Amino acid sequence: MGKFLKENYYILVRMILMLIYGVYGLSGNVESAGVPLRILLLLALYISVMTIKELTEAKLKLLCLAVSLFINILLIYTGGSSFMPLACLLGFEIITFFKGRIPLYFIMYLAVFADSPLGNITEFMIVTMLIVFYVQHEYVVAGYEKRMYEDTVLQQGLKREYENREYEVQAELKKNMLEAENQVLSERAALSQTLHDKLGHSINGSIYQLEAAKVLIDKDPVKAGGMIQSVIDQLRGGMDEIRAILRRQRPEKKKMALLQLYELCADCNKKGVEAELNTEGNLSAISDILWEIILDNTFEAVTNSMKYSRCRSIDISILVMNEMVRCSVSDDGVGCETVKDGMGISGMRQRIRNAGGSINFETEAGFSVNMLLPLKGA
Repeated sequence: MGKFLKENYYILVRMILMLIYGVYGLSGNVESAGVPLRILLLLALYISVMTIKELTEAKLKLLCLAVSLFINILLIYTGGSSFMPLACLLGFEIITFFKGRIPLYFIMYLAVFADSPLGNITEFMIVTMLIVFYVQHEYVVAGYEKRMYEDTVLQQGLKREYENREYEVQAELKKNMLEAENQVLSERAALSQTLHDKLGHSINGSIYQLEAAKVLIDKDPVKAGGMIQSVIDQLRGGMDEIRAILRRQRPEKKKMALLQLYELCADCNKKGVEAELNTEGNLSAISDILWEIILDNTFEAVTNSMKYSRCRSIDISILVMNEMVRCSVSDDGVGCETVKDGMGISGMRQRIRNAGGSINFETEAGFSVNMLLPLKGA
């Protein structure tokens, strides 16, 4: 009920005023036999039309106002000047419908000079009250409501933009993970095929030779020894070929590292913490050794955030510059007053120090680990 009154108070007040002025008009037409039936019918019709106006669209509202004006003229003609306050109220309704400017409302002061049983002073007070009421709503309350509506629309737009951005980030994260996984699977398949093609025949031949040497070892030890030596030479060459294949087919450390970081973010998201990886610059410039350091320290920092910070989001950022690479892991958790060098923090410091870099911690707004590593010399 309270919500209904709050949302429709403007309509309710206008309807109450209309009823008050209508009853006043009737009071001026009381005769010995009561109020004439024609006036009662006209007033009832007037109230009905004005009520319908509040429930219809703009075109029908205009028609209702025109009909109400005609009925009001009939009421004044048949019932006298006691219906002038009702006519004054209708005038304000017409000005409001056509979005009239403030000066137009003051034209209604002309009604003060009309012949009315209320008297000029009372009529002046009524008109002033109506001016204040309508102007306040149309230019203060309505303006405030419009601004609130615009703010609500803006907030909803920002919320949708944020949700779309979050969806895009998650989609990009999933896409990158799938690409990295597909790359690893493709490289594994290529490695398996290469090993089969290159070494399968050689290993099978070695097995046959060893079986033959096993038969000949008692009858012809010299020949069996030669066969065994041939197998040894083949296997030695096979090992060298395996090493060469692995060097050629081994996945790039960058791809493997990014896959691990994306999987780390996905794991955090599954646990209810929004994690995002942002990279910028030429990642190929980062050496395998630096990737190992970045991975170890990032996993340590994220683990600490998940354990202690009570955070809602974690940001992982890797920025490759001309001679340095900067990696930071930040959360929006509770932070801490001092950083205690436990095994995890000490290990992070040691790894960075061995690579000739620097590390610092920010604890005021959440917790941040900032690492700076030189690209050269690592």
